[in-house]
Amino acid sequence: MSDTAAGLLQVGLLVALLAAVYVPLGGYMARVYTSEKDSRVERGTYKLLGVDSKAEQTWGVYARSVLAFSFVGLILLYVLQRVQSHLPLSLGLPNVEQGLAFNTAASFVANTNWQSYSPEVTMGHLVQFAGLAVQNFVSAAVGIAVAVALIRGFARTKTDRLGNFWVDLTRTVLRILLPIAVVGGLVLVAMGVVQNLSGAHEVTSVVGQTQSIPGGPVASQEVIKELGTNGGGFYNANSGHPFENPNGLSNLFEIFLLLVIPVALTRTFGLMVKDKRQGYAILGVMATLWVAFTFAATLFESQGEGTATQAAGAAMEGKETRFGVWASALFASSTTGTSTGAVNSAHDSFTPLGGGTALFHMMLGEVTPGGTGSGLYGMLVLAVLAVFVAGLMVGRTPEYLRKKITAREMKLVSLYILTTPSLVLVGAAVAMGLATARASIFNTDSPHGFSEVLYAFTSAGNNNGSAFGGLSANTPFYNTALGLVLLLGRFVPMILVLALAGSFARQQPVPVNEGTLPTHKALFVTMLVGVVVIVTGLTYFPALTLGPLAEGL
Repeated sequence: MSDTAAGLLQVGLLVALLAAVYVPLGGYMARVYTSEKDSRVERGTYKLLGVDSKAEQTWGVYARSVLAFSFVGLILLYVLQRVQSHLPLSLGLPNVEQGLAFNTAASFVANTNWQSYSPEVTMGHLVQFAGLAVQNFVSAAVGIAVAVALIRGFARTKTDRLGNFWVDLTRTVLRILLPIAVVGGLVLVAMGVVQNLSGAHEVTSVVGQTQSIPGGPVASQEVIKELGTNGGGFYNANSGHPFENPNGLSNLFEIFLLLVIPVALTRTFGLMVKDKRQGYAILGVMATLWVAFTFAATLFESQGEGTATQAAGAAMEGKETRFGVWASALFASSTTGTSTGAVNSAHDSFTPLGGGTALFHMMLGEVTPGGTGSGLYGMLVLAVLAVFVAGLMVGRTPEYLRKKITAREMKLVSLYILTTPSLVLVGAAVAMGLATARASIFNTDSPHGFSEVLYAFTSAGNNNGSAFGGLSANTPFYNTALGLVLLLGRFVPMILVLALAGSFARQQPVPVNEGTLPTHKALFVTMLVGVVVIVTGLTYFPALTLGPLAEGL
């Protein structure tokens, strides 16, 4: 079977799997967040936390709960790394240096999993599964909780309550992420992914050299890194390592895991606002953009220019021969569109336009379909912007889901849209202006060198976590600068989303009339696709011309 035929088969099978679970999983998650019953384990958790599960919160209290929980997680993960050498299962590894420990803690708490280090020679087993893997669960749950709060803002009227963060967090972990992760972990083990508490094994390679190969609880971390759209690998090669991703079947299953919750959440949204068509419309926008970027990346990688590329039949540098171009491009497009950051090939080795496609995909704001929760609330913010633009065109007050979009809502939407690009572009500009920061670039005076820096700040600001490998980011400047961008890029938008949810929840719904823009039809889907692409293009195009476009042309 040709690579093209195999690639089309993989895409078709992936879409079929997602379609099969869309209705049951989306419906189940809607029931999780609308049920008034708590399980015995949940009641025990609330008692331990001192939480009244029946007491709902205003948007401000909800936001403070998000920040307080995340801050505690940041401190605990930082401390865990700093005392690693004194912990069990440390494998004899030293304490993590303070700058790197801060960057890593910020990264995993922000659901980014940016890794400026080689995990297998930096983190012991206890830090990996008790620190990093735990944050993979709870940081993903925080994103979903914020998305659910925004949905309630659209669904509720004349109230200042958005639910209870601690209830949403607990239910997300116990009822959604843990059950799927347990089953998914067993499936990965059956497919050949490693799961043990073994230390390093000394083996002799085929050329007679000695190599140290560490084991570890890989499958349990692998499943939640994909399911929670986190992306941090147990090994430096991430999902290109055969212990994390042994074969083509595991590769397809991992792509399915990272897409399944963001896709199904659109169904949850439609059910909770009592209009399933709205969920289908949002899914349509996400799917349109995902398909476009997947096939663009595949085209650039399979038709790359150059003598070596043409001799190989495709741009195979940096790619696993087990997967080929189609599976590599599919993985890259899915991870850069879901704020996952996992990789099964080296994005730095993609063709200029192929790597530029992955970079531009992140710049859309991780909404195709985006991270767990963050993709949905990001797309809903853009939907509000699209409705506002449509209102300006026809000269009437814009409305979305029977809620008026006033000056207050548009200020919050504008701040949301400006936050991440400001962090990315300012951060990249500062890095290119400092000699110490430029010294970390492998291709210093070239468009590709600029692309490496731009990719790093785009990945951090959009909470993706993948990287162009030519940048040596484990330095005091990058650990600090990227750590700050990681945190600001995660939590400032969250606060704005919760404020927007609170504003909508207080409104009285307006009646639908002949002048109301239908937001469930193809016209609105097309308009929203245009808004996503145009807003991103106008924001980042000058920077892209200095990097991947200049190199590709």
